[in-house]
Amino acid sequence: MIRRIIGSRGSQLALWQARWVAARVAGAEIAVLKTSGDSFPAAPPAGVSFKGLFTREIEEALLEGRVDIAVHSLKDLPAQMDPRLVLAAIPKRGDPRDALVGGTLAALGPGAVVGTSSLRRACQLRRLRPDLVVESLRGNVDTRLRKLDEGRCQAIVLAAEGLRRLSLDGRIAELLHPEQMCPAPGQGALAIQIRAGDKETQSLLDPLEDAPARAATAAERALLQELGGGCQVPIGALARISGERLRLLAVVASPDGAELLRVSIEGSAAEPAEIGRRAAGELLARGAGRILQQVYAP
Repeated sequence: MIRRIIGSRGSQLALWQARWVAARVAGAEIAVLKTSGDSFPAAPPAGVSFKGLFTREIEEALLEGRVDIAVHSLKDLPAQMDPRLVLAAIPKRGDPRDALVGGTLAALGPGAVVGTSSLRRACQLRRLRPDLVVESLRGNVDTRLRKLDEGRCQAIVLAAEGLRRLSLDGRIAELLHPEQMCPAPGQGALAIQIRAGDKETQSLLDPLEDAPARAATAAERALLQELGGGCQVPIGALARISGERLRLLAVVASPDGAELLRVSIEGSAAEPAEIGRRAAGELLARGAGRILQQVYAP
């Protein structure tokens, strides 16, 4: 049996994901790697790019042959990938929604502090509830839950599927509807990456592929690529498939939440990238470029 090394971050959630893949790939072992994103307890210093913050070092290990398979949260993976790497499989997607922990949106009083590490979530929260105080809160899931329990904030926003994978779904106070809080592109999905041309490893991963998840996330990632965004920009996207049709909901919000652009585009599920590009074009025509420039500007 040929041994396959799976590269993963060391957080509990990342290891859950890597173990899920390892259990389905004969001869797989896990190698824990530290990424740039793991080095910053707060936001990265000025001049440090958010793109690939939680994936870059794992991709480098894959390219150098130190690992054979990389497992990421798809939402962390930049839309533009190194052409020497491919997404070998995107398994069946979990719940893509965001969740409030600590209290429901309706129960939080004016001035309540809500913690999130995501600008996308912060923008939409400010849009929904301008009377809330949204503060940056970084760290892995356990760290953020501990800060909530210590009273640093009254509520936090986390990915619902991450909580479920860690058997912490009992902490969810409210699941936020995508019309309230549009998820990050790829949220709730896993990305299993290998070197291009590695046919043997690809054959081992083929059974993990889920066609609807591949199509839905292809639309979301095409939109992200067209808008030039990464995992830390105020862009939300969620595609749903019904029969042979795919509908993509996408939003771009200003950092202060004062402006939010929303589009919904439908088309053939056989052409997901085209739907993503059409949605991006509509957002750009309505001023998304100007909004995003506020984020990208130094």
